[in-house]
Formats: sequence, C-alpha cells, structure tokens
Amino acid sequence: MQAKRHISKKVNLIIDIGNTLAKLVAFDGETPVEEIRTSNDSLEALGSFIKKYKFKKGIVASVIDLSATVQEQLASVDFPILYFNASTPIPIQNRYRTPHTLGSDRLAAAIGANMQYPERNILVIDAGTCLTYEFIDSQANYWGGNITSGLQMRLKAMHTFTAKLPLIDRKGDTPELGYDTETAMRSGVITGMTFEIEGYIRHFRKKYPDLLVFLTGGDDFNFDSSIKNIIFADKYLVPRGLNRILNFNNEKF
Repeated sequence: MQAKRHISKKVNLIIDIGNTLAKLVAFDGETPVEEIRTSNDSLEALGSFIKKYKFKKGIVASVIDLSATVQEQLASVDFPILYFNASTPIPIQNRYRTPHTLGSDRLAAAIGANMQYPERNILVIDAGTCLTYEFIDSQANYWGGNITSGLQMRLKAMHTFTAKLPLIDRKGDTPELGYDTETAMRSGVITGMTFEIEGYIRHFRKKYPDLLVFLTGGDDFNFDSSIKNIIFADKYLVPRGLNRILNFNNEKF
C-alpha cells in the first residue's frame, strides 16, 4: 500500500478557468496534489475543494469573463487570491506586442515549461479548445505563438458550414484512408492536426537544434517515433505556470 502523502501548511490553490470548463488544482510547494474539474460558469466544486485542504493563497486565471456566481464564490474564500492579468509581475520577459490580449493559459504554459528547463529553447503545444503554439527561448524571453482551431472545433465546423456532413464524435476508428464519411472526417481532422504539429516541431528544430517540446491539453495524437521521443507530455503545464506566478508574487501575501 502506498504511504499517504504528508501535506504541508502552505498549499496553493490554482484556478484555471477555460472556454469549456474550470480546473481546480492543489499544489504543495511545486508538486500538484490533486486536480478536479468543474463548471466554468459556477465553480460549484470550489467549496468542497477548499474544505479538503488548508490553502495559504490562490491564483485565478481565466480566458472568459467571470460570471456573477463565480465572482461571489471567489469573494467568499478566507485566504488571499491573486487575479492574474496583463499587469501581474511574472518571472520571464513577455515580448508579446499586445500583452493585454494574450490568453492567460498561453503565457502560463510557457512559464510552466521554462520553470522546468530554464536554459532551453522550448516550444509549447496546447491541444485544447484551440490548438496553440508558444515559443520561449533559453534566455526566458516569451516571443508569442500561433492559434488555430482545436479538434472539436474542426469537427463541428465541418458539420456547421456544410449541408450534409454529420456531427461526429472524436472517438472511433481512424484509418489511414476513411472508408465512409464518418471515418473520412475523423481521420482527416486527426491526421491533419498530427501532421501540422509535426511540421511545427521540425520547423523549429531546424532553427533550434536543442529544442524541447511540451505537449499539454486534453487531446491525444499518435506521432511518428522521431517526433514522439522529443515530446514531454505534461497535463499540469498551465497550473505549474500559474503556481510559479503565484509564488513569484509571494510578497503580496
């Protein structure tokens, strides 16, 4: 039987509110202890999660406007909360030309990767609602990235903008060549996204031979062996970055 982990008295609460849902993550130091998912419109699981841990402080990052219910939930907590925005001090150089338009999840992911390998050139790929690419160099300069539609968005777009293509599920057979309309759509999207990601990686590795690649987000892809061996899969990349930002602003608490 695995020994029960001792939790310190300095647990941080990370609240990452995305387009689809919200994630609540408890961090003991730099280690994620538990993650739960809840509604991004109500944070209904927040109360029970707070009762489970003795949180010292917390951080909220959101890519959507906070609902009145969420604001009330956050106002009721009995420990300090940092609201992450464009004016929040961060431990890297943000070279993005319009920082006020930069998604908090994009920047946090880059910071989370840099925290683990601070002297390496890094490409971060986040396969969520949107598929994003972020680059941070070995001198901790975040230069920006690219945004394109995610897997579900692509599947829904084909159904929405055509007369007869069905709305299909991501799960199912994915042959090299589709043998019916459903597999043709699924294989077209998933294979196309895989080739796209592999193309980005090869492009950046030509410029930065020491490039590290981090993959995060909810969608999985099957890469060829030469690509797969250089990818670090980390589902906690965004929360790690937010936790680092919170600790960097520790003097506020």
